[in-house]
Amino acid sequence: MMTEFHPVQTQDFVRPHLRPVIPASVALRAYEVYCHVYAPQSAMVDLAGRGCRGGFSLGEIIGFLYARSFPKEEWRKRWEEACERPPKQR
Repeated sequence: MMTEFHPVQTQDFVRPHLRPVIPASVALRAYEVYCHVYAPQSAMVDLAGRGCRGGFSLGEIIGFLYARSFPKEEWRKRWEEACERPPKQR
């Protein structure tokens, strides 16, 4: 059985042939949290129809998978927690 992969968005594509990917099973776990927090958006994971927006960013993957490690009723709170940033320094 061959593993399916989904793209990971990055800011720099110095070497496009080394474009980062993750196993589809991991991307779909992140997508499950995305759907709970926002709403289903099939273009996020539609590789067969080539409507995929390019996958999640690395930060999104980390945040969604972090949230998924908690009970479902906490996913939104944990996603927001993962997205927190320190205040800007002046």
